[in-house]
Amino acid sequence: MTTGKTSFVITGGTPLRGSVRVSGAKNASYKLMVAALLGEEESRILNLPAISDVSMVAEIIQSLGGEAKEAGEGTYLIKTNGINSFSLAQKYGDISRASTIFIAPLLARFGEARVPLPGGDKIGKRPLGRHFDGLKKMGASFVQENGMLIVKADKLVGTRYRFDKNTHTGTETLIMAAVRAEGTTYLENAALEPEIDDLILFLNNMGAKIRRTAHKTIEIQGVSELKGAIHRVMPDRNEAVSYACAAIASKGDIIVENAREQDLIAFLEKLDAVGAGYEVGDYGIRFFYKGPLKATDLLTEVHPGFMTDWQPLWAILVCHASGTSTIHETVMQNRFQYVDVLRKMGAKIEEYTPESAEDQKDFYNFNWEDRQDTDVRAIKISGPTDFKGGEFTVHDLRAGATILLAAMSGSGETILHNVGQIERGYSQIDKKLVSMGAKIKRIEE
Repeated sequence: MTTGKTSFVITGGTPLRGSVRVSGAKNASYKLMVAALLGEEESRILNLPAISDVSMVAEIIQSLGGEAKEAGEGTYLIKTNGINSFSLAQKYGDISRASTIFIAPLLARFGEARVPLPGGDKIGKRPLGRHFDGLKKMGASFVQENGMLIVKADKLVGTRYRFDKNTHTGTETLIMAAVRAEGTTYLENAALEPEIDDLILFLNNMGAKIRRTAHKTIEIQGVSELKGAIHRVMPDRNEAVSYACAAIASKGDIIVENAREQDLIAFLEKLDAVGAGYEVGDYGIRFFYKGPLKATDLLTEVHPGFMTDWQPLWAILVCHASGTSTIHETVMQNRFQYVDVLRKMGAKIEEYTPESAEDQKDFYNFNWEDRQDTDVRAIKISGPTDFKGGEFTVHDLRAGATILLAAMSGSGETILHNVGQIERGYSQIDKKLVSMGAKIKRIEE
Protein backbone atom coordinates (compact mmCIF):
# COMPACT_ATOMS: atom_id res chain seq x y z
CA MET A 1 0.00 0.00 0.00
CA THR A 2 1.52 3.33 -1.07
CA THR A 3 2.21 5.92 1.63
CA GLY A 4 1.65 9.64 1.40
CA LYS A 5 5.45 10.08 1.31
CA THR A 6 5.77 8.84 -2.27
CA SER A 7 6.28 11.47 -4.98
CA PHE A 8 6.51 11.56 -8.78
CA VAL A 9 8.91 13.75 -10.74
CA ILE A 10 7.45 14.27 -14.23
CA THR A 11 9.21 15.78 -17.22
CA GLY A 12 6.69 16.84 -19.82
CA GLY A 13 6.68 16.94 -23.60
CA THR A 14 6.91 13.28 -24.69
CA PRO A 15 4.05 11.82 -26.81
CA LEU A 16 2.87 8.44 -25.54
CA ARG A 17 3.36 5.49 -27.92
CA GLY A 18 2.60 1.80 -27.49
CA SER A 19 -0.07 -0.09 -25.61
CA VAL A 20 -1.39 -0.53 -22.09
CA ARG A 21 -3.63 -3.18 -20.59
CA VAL A 22 -6.26 -1.77 -18.23
CA SER A 23 -6.73 -3.42 -14.86
CA GLY A 24 -9.93 -4.64 -13.29
CA ALA A 25 -12.36 -1.87 -12.37
CA LYS A 26 -11.64 -0.14 -9.07
CA ASN A 27 -15.34 0.63 -8.58
CA ALA A 28 -16.23 -3.05 -8.92
CA SER A 29 -13.19 -4.77 -7.41
CA TYR A 30 -13.36 -4.31 -3.65
CA LYS A 31 -17.17 -4.42 -3.66
CA LEU A 32 -17.04 -7.88 -5.25
CA MET A 33 -14.64 -8.94 -2.49
CA VAL A 34 -17.15 -7.76 0.13
CA ALA A 35 -20.02 -9.48 -1.72
CA ALA A 36 -18.06 -12.75 -1.49
CA LEU A 37 -18.70 -12.63 2.28
CA LEU A 38 -22.37 -13.37 1.56
CA GLY A 39 -21.39 -16.88 0.40
CA GLU A 40 -20.77 -19.98 2.50
CA GLU A 41 -18.03 -21.31 0.21
CA GLU A 42 -14.75 -20.05 -1.19
CA SER A 43 -14.88 -17.52 -4.02
CA ARG A 44 -12.11 -16.74 -6.46
CA ILE A 45 -11.99 -13.23 -7.91
CA LEU A 46 -9.73 -12.67 -10.92
CA ASN A 47 -8.37 -9.51 -12.56
CA LEU A 48 -8.33 -7.47 -9.36
CA PRO A 49 -6.26 -4.28 -9.67
CA ALA A 50 -3.15 -3.83 -7.53
CA ILE A 51 -4.55 -0.80 -5.68
CA SER A 52 -4.71 0.17 -2.02
CA ASP A 53 -8.52 -0.16 -1.79
CA VAL A 54 -8.22 -3.85 -2.70
CA SER A 55 -5.44 -4.57 -0.21
CA MET A 56 -7.32 -2.64 2.48
CA VAL A 57 -10.53 -4.65 1.98
CA ALA A 58 -8.46 -7.86 2.08
CA GLU A 59 -7.03 -6.65 5.39
CA ILE A 60 -10.53 -5.95 6.75
CA ILE A 61 -11.74 -9.43 5.73
CA GLN A 62 -8.76 -10.93 7.58
CA SER A 63 -9.55 -8.78 10.66
CA LEU A 64 -13.10 -10.21 10.71
CA GLY A 65 -11.75 -13.77 10.81
CA GLY A 66 -12.12 -14.54 7.13
CA GLU A 67 -9.36 -15.24 4.63
CA ALA A 68 -8.44 -13.09 1.63
CA LYS A 69 -5.30 -14.53 0.09
CA GLU A 70 -3.46 -13.56 -3.08
CA ALA A 71 -3.16 -16.55 -5.40
CA GLY A 72 -1.56 -15.41 -8.63
CA GLU A 73 -1.49 -12.08 -10.42
CA GLY A 74 -4.70 -10.15 -9.73
CA THR A 75 -6.39 -13.13 -8.05
CA TYR A 76 -7.69 -13.44 -4.49
CA LEU A 77 -9.15 -16.50 -2.79
CA ILE A 78 -11.79 -15.44 -0.28
CA LYS A 79 -12.89 -17.88 2.42
CA THR A 80 -15.71 -16.98 4.78
CA ASN A 81 -16.11 -19.91 7.17
CA GLY A 82 -13.88 -18.36 9.84
CA ILE A 83 -15.63 -14.98 10.06
CA ASN A 84 -16.34 -14.35 13.75
CA SER A 85 -16.67 -10.59 14.13
CA PHE A 86 -19.18 -7.96 12.99
CA SER A 87 -17.07 -4.92 13.93
CA LEU A 88 -14.63 -3.00 11.71
CA ALA A 89 -11.78 -1.02 13.27
CA GLN A 90 -12.19 2.76 13.40
CA LYS A 91 -9.06 3.34 11.28
CA TYR A 92 -10.71 1.95 8.13
CA GLY A 93 -13.30 4.72 8.05
CA ASP A 94 -10.57 7.36 7.78
CA ILE A 95 -8.97 5.72 4.74
CA SER A 96 -11.87 4.92 2.43
CA ARG A 97 -15.61 4.93 1.86
CA ALA A 98 -15.64 1.12 1.65
CA SER A 99 -16.57 0.59 5.30
CA THR A 100 -20.36 0.86 4.86
CA ILE A 101 -20.33 -1.75 2.07
CA PHE A 102 -19.71 -4.35 4.79
CA ILE A 103 -23.08 -3.69 6.47
CA ALA A 104 -25.13 -6.06 4.29
CA PRO A 105 -22.96 -9.21 4.62
CA LEU A 106 -22.44 -8.64 8.34
CA LEU A 107 -26.20 -8.26 8.90
CA ALA A 108 -26.76 -11.48 6.94
CA ARG A 109 -24.27 -13.32 9.16
CA PHE A 110 -24.78 -11.79 12.60
CA GLY A 111 -27.84 -9.55 12.52
CA GLU A 112 -25.53 -6.71 13.52
CA ALA A 113 -22.77 -4.59 11.95
CA ARG A 114 -20.49 -2.01 13.53
CA VAL A 115 -18.69 0.10 10.95
CA PRO A 116 -16.83 3.43 11.12
CA LEU A 117 -18.31 6.43 9.35
CA PRO A 118 -16.40 6.69 6.08
CA GLY A 119 -13.86 9.16 4.75
CA GLY A 120 -12.28 8.85 1.28
CA ASP A 121 -12.34 11.53 -1.40
CA LYS A 122 -13.60 14.97 -0.39
CA ILE A 123 -15.86 15.69 -3.34
CA GLY A 124 -19.01 16.86 -1.67
CA LYS A 125 -21.14 15.15 0.94
CA ARG A 126 -21.98 12.02 -1.09
CA PRO A 127 -24.90 11.39 1.28
CA LEU A 128 -25.19 7.95 2.79
CA GLY A 129 -28.85 8.52 3.62
CA ARG A 130 -29.77 7.05 0.23
CA HIS A 131 -28.25 3.75 1.39
CA PHE A 132 -29.56 3.80 4.94
CA ASP A 133 -33.18 4.73 4.17
CA GLY A 134 -33.54 1.60 2.07
CA LEU A 135 -31.96 -0.60 4.76
CA LYS A 136 -34.33 0.90 7.35
CA LYS A 137 -37.28 0.05 5.13
CA MET A 138 -36.01 -3.54 5.06
CA GLY A 139 -36.00 -3.65 8.87
CA ALA A 140 -32.58 -2.34 9.96
CA SER A 141 -32.07 0.13 12.81
CA PHE A 142 -29.19 2.63 13.03
CA VAL A 143 -27.41 4.18 16.02
CA GLN A 144 -24.37 6.46 15.80
CA GLU A 145 -21.89 6.21 18.65
CA ASN A 146 -18.33 7.60 18.94
CA GLY A 147 -17.82 7.79 15.18
CA MET A 148 -19.17 4.26 14.69
CA LEU A 149 -22.40 3.23 13.02
CA ILE A 150 -24.22 0.39 14.80
CA VAL A 151 -26.73 -1.36 12.53
CA LYS A 152 -29.03 -4.11 13.76
CA ALA A 153 -31.70 -6.31 12.15
CA ASP A 154 -33.07 -9.60 13.46
CA LYS A 155 -33.97 -10.24 9.84
CA LEU A 156 -34.21 -8.15 6.70
CA VAL A 157 -37.48 -8.29 4.80
CA GLY A 158 -38.01 -7.57 1.12
CA THR A 159 -39.54 -4.22 0.24
CA ARG A 160 -40.17 -1.78 -2.58
CA TYR A 161 -37.77 1.14 -2.38
CA ARG A 162 -37.32 4.08 -4.72
CA PHE A 163 -34.05 6.02 -4.64
CA ASP A 164 -34.66 9.75 -4.53
CA LYS A 165 -31.44 10.32 -6.53
CA ASN A 166 -29.13 8.10 -8.53
CA THR A 167 -26.66 6.30 -6.26
CA HIS A 168 -24.11 3.79 -7.50
CA THR A 169 -22.96 2.49 -4.11
CA GLY A 170 -26.44 2.76 -2.60
CA THR A 171 -27.81 0.47 -5.31
CA GLU A 172 -25.02 -2.04 -4.65
CA THR A 173 -25.57 -1.91 -0.89
CA LEU A 174 -29.29 -2.65 -1.16
CA ILE A 175 -28.73 -5.41 -3.72
CA MET A 176 -26.36 -7.12 -1.27
CA ALA A 177 -28.84 -6.67 1.57
CA ALA A 178 -31.78 -7.97 -0.48
CA VAL A 179 -30.16 -11.19 -1.73
CA ARG A 180 -30.37 -12.75 1.75
CA ALA A 181 -33.54 -10.95 2.88
CA GLU A 182 -36.88 -12.70 3.34
CA GLY A 183 -39.13 -12.16 0.32
CA THR A 184 -38.69 -10.03 -2.80
CA THR A 185 -37.21 -6.54 -3.03
CA TYR A 186 -37.87 -4.06 -5.84
CA LEU A 187 -35.38 -1.21 -6.28
CA GLU A 188 -36.70 1.68 -8.38
CA ASN A 189 -34.63 4.50 -9.89
CA ALA A 190 -31.68 2.13 -9.40
CA ALA A 191 -28.32 3.01 -10.94
CA LEU A 192 -27.39 1.64 -14.38
CA GLU A 193 -23.58 1.53 -14.20
CA PRO A 194 -21.86 -1.54 -15.70
CA GLU A 195 -20.01 -2.14 -12.41
CA ILE A 196 -23.43 -2.85 -10.84
CA ASP A 197 -24.17 -5.38 -13.57
CA ASP A 198 -20.78 -6.97 -12.78
CA LEU A 199 -21.87 -7.34 -9.15
CA ILE A 200 -25.24 -8.79 -10.20
CA LEU A 201 -23.48 -11.34 -12.43
CA PHE A 202 -21.21 -12.43 -9.57
CA LEU A 203 -24.06 -12.74 -7.06
CA ASN A 204 -26.24 -14.66 -9.51
CA ASN A 205 -23.38 -17.08 -10.08
CA MET A 206 -23.31 -17.53 -6.28
CA GLY A 207 -26.99 -18.49 -6.38
CA ALA A 208 -28.78 -15.15 -6.03
CA LYS A 209 -31.91 -14.31 -8.03
CA ILE A 210 -31.46 -10.79 -9.35
CA ARG A 211 -32.70 -9.28 -12.60
CA ARG A 212 -33.32 -5.93 -14.18
CA THR A 213 -37.04 -5.97 -15.01
CA ALA A 214 -37.48 -2.47 -16.46
CA HIS A 215 -35.52 0.75 -16.91
CA LYS A 216 -33.82 1.50 -13.58
CA THR A 217 -35.78 -1.26 -11.83
CA ILE A 218 -34.12 -4.27 -10.19
CA GLU A 219 -35.95 -7.28 -8.71
CA ILE A 220 -34.17 -9.35 -6.06
CA GLN A 221 -35.74 -12.56 -4.73
CA GLY A 222 -34.19 -13.38 -1.37
CA VAL A 223 -32.51 -16.77 -0.94
CA SER A 224 -31.60 -18.67 2.22
CA GLU A 225 -27.94 -19.12 1.33
CA LEU A 226 -25.32 -18.44 -1.32
CA LYS A 227 -22.41 -20.58 -2.41
CA GLY A 228 -19.05 -19.37 -3.76
CA ALA A 229 -18.21 -18.43 -7.36
CA ILE A 230 -15.33 -17.68 -9.71
CA HIS A 231 -15.52 -14.23 -11.27
CA ARG A 232 -13.35 -12.01 -13.48
CA VAL A 233 -13.63 -8.30 -12.70
CA MET A 234 -14.70 -6.12 -15.65
CA PRO A 235 -12.08 -3.73 -17.11
CA ASP A 236 -11.75 -0.28 -15.52
CA ARG A 237 -13.43 2.29 -17.75
CA ASN A 238 -11.99 5.17 -15.71
CA GLU A 239 -8.48 3.86 -16.28
CA ALA A 240 -9.21 3.47 -20.00
CA VAL A 241 -10.35 7.10 -20.24
CA SER A 242 -7.30 8.27 -18.26
CA TYR A 243 -4.86 6.65 -20.69
CA ALA A 244 -6.92 7.83 -23.67
CA CYS A 245 -6.76 11.43 -22.45
CA ALA A 246 -3.03 11.08 -21.70
CA ALA A 247 -2.33 9.86 -25.24
CA ILE A 248 -4.37 12.56 -26.98
CA ALA A 249 -3.17 15.40 -24.73
CA SER A 250 0.47 14.39 -25.30
CA LYS A 251 -0.13 14.16 -29.09
CA GLY A 252 0.56 10.43 -28.95
CA ASP A 253 -0.94 7.18 -30.27
CA ILE A 254 -1.68 4.21 -28.01
CA ILE A 255 -3.78 1.07 -27.81
CA VAL A 256 -5.77 0.53 -24.61
CA GLU A 257 -6.12 -3.24 -24.43
CA ASN A 258 -9.36 -4.62 -22.98
CA ALA A 259 -11.19 -1.28 -23.21
CA ARG A 260 -14.84 -2.02 -24.00
CA GLU A 261 -16.72 0.26 -26.40
CA GLN A 262 -20.07 -0.32 -24.66
CA ASP A 263 -18.68 1.11 -21.41
CA LEU A 264 -17.35 4.29 -23.06
CA ILE A 265 -20.08 5.46 -25.48
CA ALA A 266 -20.53 8.91 -23.92
CA PHE A 267 -16.76 9.50 -23.87
CA LEU A 268 -16.26 8.38 -27.47
CA GLU A 269 -19.05 10.72 -28.62
CA LYS A 270 -17.20 13.61 -26.98
CA LEU A 271 -13.94 12.59 -28.67
CA ASP A 272 -15.76 12.97 -32.00
CA ALA A 273 -16.89 16.45 -30.95
CA VAL A 274 -13.41 17.60 -29.84
CA GLY A 275 -11.71 16.16 -32.93
CA ALA A 276 -9.65 13.38 -31.33
CA GLY A 277 -8.95 10.03 -32.96
CA TYR A 278 -9.97 6.54 -31.93
CA GLU A 279 -10.50 3.11 -33.52
CA VAL A 280 -12.37 0.21 -31.95
CA GLY A 281 -11.02 -3.30 -32.51
CA ASP A 282 -11.19 -6.78 -31.00
CA TYR A 283 -7.99 -5.89 -29.09
CA GLY A 284 -9.56 -2.90 -27.34
CA ILE A 285 -9.47 0.73 -28.53
CA ARG A 286 -6.73 2.77 -30.19
CA PHE A 287 -6.63 6.45 -29.12
CA PHE A 288 -4.55 8.99 -31.03
CA TYR A 289 -4.01 12.68 -31.73
CA LYS A 290 -5.02 13.50 -35.29
CA GLY A 291 -4.91 17.29 -35.32
CA PRO A 292 -5.76 20.45 -33.36
CA LEU A 293 -8.55 19.93 -30.84
CA LYS A 294 -11.77 21.96 -30.95
CA ALA A 295 -13.47 23.64 -28.00
CA THR A 296 -16.40 21.55 -26.75
CA ASP A 297 -19.05 21.97 -24.04
CA LEU A 298 -19.65 19.17 -21.55
CA LEU A 299 -22.42 18.25 -19.12
CA THR A 300 -21.76 15.39 -16.69
CA GLU A 301 -24.65 12.99 -16.08
CA VAL A 302 -25.33 9.68 -14.38
CA HIS A 303 -24.80 6.57 -16.52
CA PRO A 304 -25.22 6.25 -19.47
CA GLY A 305 -24.19 9.92 -19.63
CA PHE A 306 -20.67 11.35 -19.36
CA MET A 307 -19.23 10.15 -16.04
CA THR A 308 -18.34 12.61 -13.30
CA ASP A 309 -15.09 10.62 -12.78
CA TRP A 310 -14.04 11.46 -16.35
CA GLN A 311 -14.69 15.17 -15.99
CA PRO A 312 -11.32 16.27 -14.50
CA LEU A 313 -9.45 14.19 -17.10
CA TRP A 314 -11.54 15.70 -19.89
CA ALA A 315 -10.54 19.17 -18.67
CA ILE A 316 -6.97 18.47 -19.79
CA LEU A 317 -8.11 17.77 -23.35
CA VAL A 318 -10.13 20.97 -23.65
CA CYS A 319 -7.29 22.95 -22.06
CA HIS A 320 -5.34 21.96 -25.20
CA ALA A 321 -8.26 22.85 -27.52
CA SER A 322 -8.56 26.17 -29.34
CA GLY A 323 -11.40 28.37 -28.11
CA THR A 324 -13.60 28.41 -25.02
CA SER A 325 -15.05 25.19 -23.60
CA THR A 326 -17.46 24.77 -20.70
CA ILE A 327 -17.80 21.97 -18.14
CA HIS A 328 -20.98 21.78 -16.07
CA GLU A 329 -20.91 19.27 -13.19
CA THR A 330 -24.34 17.92 -12.18
CA VAL A 331 -23.48 14.67 -10.38
CA MET A 332 -21.05 15.60 -7.59
CA GLN A 333 -21.45 18.62 -5.34
CA ASN A 334 -17.87 19.82 -5.72
CA ARG A 335 -15.48 18.24 -8.23
CA PHE A 336 -13.30 21.12 -9.36
CA GLN A 337 -10.50 20.87 -6.79
CA TYR A 338 -7.99 20.56 -9.62
CA VAL A 339 -8.73 24.03 -11.04
CA ASP A 340 -6.38 26.04 -8.79
CA VAL A 341 -3.42 23.81 -9.67
CA LEU A 342 -4.14 23.92 -13.42
CA ARG A 343 -4.27 27.73 -13.19
CA LYS A 344 -0.85 27.71 -11.53
CA MET A 345 0.35 25.56 -14.44
CA GLY A 346 -0.89 28.14 -16.95
CA ALA A 347 -4.51 27.23 -17.69
CA LYS A 348 -7.07 30.00 -18.23
CA ILE A 349 -10.08 28.79 -16.25
CA GLU A 350 -12.90 30.80 -14.76
CA GLU A 351 -15.84 29.71 -12.67
CA TYR A 352 -19.33 30.68 -13.73
CA THR A 353 -22.91 30.12 -12.66
CA PRO A 354 -24.79 28.11 -15.29
CA GLU A 355 -28.28 29.12 -16.35
CA SER A 356 -30.75 27.86 -13.81
CA ALA A 357 -32.46 24.62 -14.63
CA GLU A 358 -36.24 24.70 -14.28
CA ASP A 359 -36.03 22.68 -11.10
CA GLN A 360 -32.47 22.66 -9.78
CA LYS A 361 -33.32 20.28 -6.95
CA ASP A 362 -34.18 17.59 -9.51
CA PHE A 363 -31.62 18.63 -12.13
CA TYR A 364 -28.60 18.03 -9.87
CA ASN A 365 -27.87 14.54 -8.59
CA PHE A 366 -26.40 15.70 -5.28
CA ASN A 367 -28.68 16.82 -2.45
CA TRP A 368 -29.50 20.41 -3.42
CA GLU A 369 -29.98 21.42 0.22
CA ASP A 370 -26.36 20.40 0.99
CA ARG A 371 -24.86 22.94 -1.42
CA GLN A 372 -22.40 25.53 -0.11
CA ASP A 373 -21.77 29.08 -1.30
CA THR A 374 -18.21 28.05 -2.12
CA ASP A 375 -19.25 25.12 -4.35
CA VAL A 376 -18.34 25.39 -8.03
CA ARG A 377 -20.78 23.87 -10.51
CA ALA A 378 -19.37 25.03 -13.84
CA ILE A 379 -16.16 26.36 -15.41
CA LYS A 380 -15.05 27.96 -18.68
CA ILE A 381 -11.68 26.96 -20.13
CA SER A 382 -9.94 29.12 -22.75
CA GLY A 383 -7.27 27.30 -24.76
CA PRO A 384 -4.91 26.24 -26.05
CA THR A 385 -2.76 25.90 -22.91
CA ASP A 386 0.97 25.33 -22.59
CA PHE A 387 1.16 23.71 -19.18
CA LYS A 388 4.24 24.66 -17.11
CA GLY A 389 5.72 22.50 -14.38
CA GLY A 390 5.63 23.15 -10.65
CA GLU A 391 5.51 21.45 -7.26
CA PHE A 392 2.11 20.30 -5.97
CA THR A 393 0.45 17.97 -3.46
CA VAL A 394 -2.34 15.58 -4.46
CA HIS A 395 -5.52 15.73 -2.35
CA ASP A 396 -7.88 13.35 -4.17
CA LEU A 397 -7.78 10.57 -6.72
CA ARG A 398 -9.13 12.07 -9.98
CA ALA A 399 -7.67 15.54 -9.37
CA GLY A 400 -4.28 13.90 -8.83
CA ALA A 401 -4.51 11.98 -12.10
CA THR A 402 -5.54 15.23 -13.81
CA ILE A 403 -2.45 17.11 -12.60
CA LEU A 404 -0.30 14.16 -13.70
CA LEU A 405 -1.79 14.37 -17.23
CA ALA A 406 -1.25 18.13 -17.34
CA ALA A 407 2.39 17.69 -16.35
CA MET A 408 2.99 15.00 -18.99
CA SER A 409 1.36 17.04 -21.75
CA GLY A 410 3.13 20.28 -20.84
CA SER A 411 6.72 21.43 -20.58
CA GLY A 412 9.28 21.49 -17.79
CA GLU A 413 9.46 19.47 -14.60
CA THR A 414 6.62 18.82 -12.15
CA ILE A 415 6.96 17.33 -8.67
CA LEU A 416 3.82 15.64 -7.34
CA HIS A 417 3.62 14.71 -3.66
CA ASN A 418 1.18 12.32 -1.91
CA VAL A 419 0.68 10.22 -5.04
CA GLY A 420 -0.74 7.46 -2.85
CA GLN A 421 -4.06 9.21 -3.48
CA ILE A 422 -3.68 8.51 -7.22
CA GLU A 423 -2.64 4.92 -6.58
CA ARG A 424 -5.85 4.25 -4.66
CA GLY A 425 -7.44 3.94 -8.09
CA TYR A 426 -4.65 3.14 -10.56
CA SER A 427 -2.58 -0.01 -10.57
CA GLN A 428 1.12 0.77 -11.29
CA ILE A 429 0.23 3.94 -13.16
CA ASP A 430 3.81 5.23 -13.28
CA LYS A 431 5.17 1.94 -14.69
CA LYS A 432 2.44 1.76 -17.33
CA LEU A 433 2.99 5.35 -18.46
CA VAL A 434 6.79 4.98 -18.48
CA SER A 435 6.45 1.86 -20.65
CA MET A 436 4.77 4.08 -23.27
CA GLY A 437 7.47 6.76 -23.15
CA ALA A 438 6.43 9.05 -20.30
CA LYS A 439 9.25 10.50 -18.21
CA ILE A 440 8.25 9.82 -14.60
CA LYS A 441 10.60 9.11 -11.69
CA ARG A 442 9.31 7.65 -8.46
CA ILE A 443 10.76 8.93 -5.19
CA GLU A 444 10.15 7.17 -1.86
CA GLU A 445 10.97 9.61 0.94
